[in-house]
Amino acid sequence: MAFDIKLLEIIACPVTKGKLRYDKANAELISTQAKLAYPIREDIPVLLENEARELGHDEVEKWNS
Repeated sequence: MAFDIKLLEIIACPVTKGKLRYDKANAELISTQAKLAYPIREDIPVLLENEARELGHDEVEKWNS
């Protein structure tokens, strides 16, 4: 089983309530507004701010381009 990208239509960043983007290579959901990457563990997104890692400026720029 893999992460179901259809979930992106109904889930949102818990910090900004904005859209999330799927980073398949790193198994993360990206919130460029909050500058956070939420992990996906065993195909389940962990949408907890204290579990997310901060995105660097270069990563935010990459996702916004």
